[in-house]
Amino acid sequence: MAAEINNEEVARRIRALREDLGISMQEMADATGRTLANYRDQETGRAQITFTFLSKCADALGVTEIELLTGESPHLKGYSLVREGDGLNINRNSYYEYLHKAPNLAQNHLDPFLVTAPYREEEQDQPLHLSYHEGLELDYILEGRIRFQYVDDNGALSEEIAGPGDTLLYNSANGHGISAIDGKPCRFLAVVVKPNSTEIR
Repeated sequence: MAAEINNEEVARRIRALREDLGISMQEMADATGRTLANYRDQETGRAQITFTFLSKCADALGVTEIELLTGESPHLKGYSLVREGDGLNINRNSYYEYLHKAPNLAQNHLDPFLVTAPYREEEQDQPLHLSYHEGLELDYILEGRIRFQYVDDNGALSEEIAGPGDTLLYNSANGHGISAIDGKPCRFLAVVVKPNSTEIR
């Protein structure tokens, strides 16, 4: 069974850890690439905490995303087996569903997610919202088709259509966005590999 995340509890953990470490709200706003007002809204739980924000907070606070989400340190060593339908639900934004498939493995170098992207009519034929996070991302399409946009190091925007069995691998520090097409949702396995990370213990 998938575990659910309470946005306000996560916000309280971020605030408590920030205060314990003596880091100001402005320093965290800078570290997460947000205005002070936007950061305050997320830290107080007034705004939905996105996975990108969570990841940047974890880096700035020296912990893992899982510790911020659950209040516990991942404890499994060597390997992790998560059954079908199980994992840790993470709301990266208000539309996509992210199911972390190895939340209890004591490692900090990659995050595997089963992602469901809903079909949204208003996204069709429009520029996509772009995400930015350090490292590499591999997306393997399981069901449905997506429109993928990517901004390269020179600022040029590329667009691809991908379907079941297709794999995308890219530098996720550059702008990237995904949208389901053909009037149907899309499911894909996303593996985020972080830079300068340690091995599984």
